Amino acid sequence: MFEGLRQKLNQFKKTVANKEHELDDAEVEASSNDAARLAEGPQETAGETYTPPAVHDDEAVGLSQSAESATQREVPGEATRTTSGRSLFEREIKEKDLEEPLWDLEIALLESDVAMSVSEEIVDTVKKELIGTKRKWRQDVGALVEQALRDGILKVLDVNSLDFDELVKKAPKPVTIVFTGINGTGKTTTIAKLAYRLKNQGYAVVLAAGDTYRAGALEQIERHADNLGVKLIKHQQGADPAAVIYDAVQYARAKHKDVVLADTAGRIHTNVNLMNQLKKIERVIDADLVVFVDEALAGNDAVERALQFNTAMAIDGSILTKVDADSKGGTAISIAHATNKPILFLGLGQKYDDIVKFNPQWLLNRLFGEAET
Repeated sequence: MFEGLRQKLNQFKKTVANKEHELDDAEVEASSNDAARLAEGPQETAGETYTPPAVHDDEAVGLSQSAESATQREVPGEATRTTSGRSLFEREIKEKDLEEPLWDLEIALLESDVAMSVSEEIVDTVKKELIGTKRKWRQDVGALVEQALRDGILKVLDVNSLDFDELVKKAPKPVTIVFTGINGTGKTTTIAKLAYRLKNQGYAVVLAAGDTYRAGALEQIERHADNLGVKLIKHQQGADPAAVIYDAVQYARAKHKDVVLADTAGRIHTNVNLMNQLKKIERVIDADLVVFVDEALAGNDAVERALQFNTAMAIDGSILTKVDADSKGGTAISIAHATNKPILFLGLGQKYDDIVKFNPQWLLNRLFGEAET
């Protein structure tokens, strides 16, 4: 999961760390050479002998000690100093040293399906955090770089927060949730997963078969309703989906049910008629939550589609499916930032319990190779 992006981020860490360590070694070597030349005394150049200016005895002693100190390598707890007395124990990360690695990072993010605007913001955050940072000689720069990367990614994920469980718990019942998205992304399966999750939490769930357009859609959601033992409200194929969802809400109110999960027909954002159908649902149904569902494998296409669906029927959050098969990870980073709406859940497989509530730290831990929590 996210292996491609994880490798690219780790490569950036290594590149910056290696470059900084090379600069450390070069500076120490240059300082040692300066100290050695000073210790050698008079230098002959072009047939002439260079004699340093005369100094008093106490100045000579100080100069000798400085030369001796400059030839010493750093030891733990001590700072190596140049002949000018400047400390090599602490260095500052400079912009010119990061130019090439930062460019490579931006390209790597784009190759991992991170949207361009998101890539630029992450790189900008990393740049601001690293440039001017003072660090000890031979310090583990990789740790500094990783923290900057984490902060950059977390910043783009930090959008309007929405706690799904809190909303369901506190909203007046029945809570009505409408799901939108294109065909083939696992929308109906995602609805079944959430029905399973909510039922296990003690809620009474009603499903609404609002996908009256696709052949086989009714049979699919019926199968899930039977498996889960939840009520399904349906009409015949071709019926008005707004009417189906309205009836489901009315049933839930009459029977004191807690949550209505409403399916809608998968549609591409260029289908004007079906997109207008969503607008009608929005007018008829005062949904508590509108959720956009797409697959992580879609990359930037998923981001673009989310924006289009958000125009037709304002979404409150997204769910990404097939995350377990996504080696890039860019969609999960980009979609929240692009829509300014949070990711609510991630689908990780075909079983009813293969869904996890999204947490930015969950994503960061996987991108940087930490154990699952």
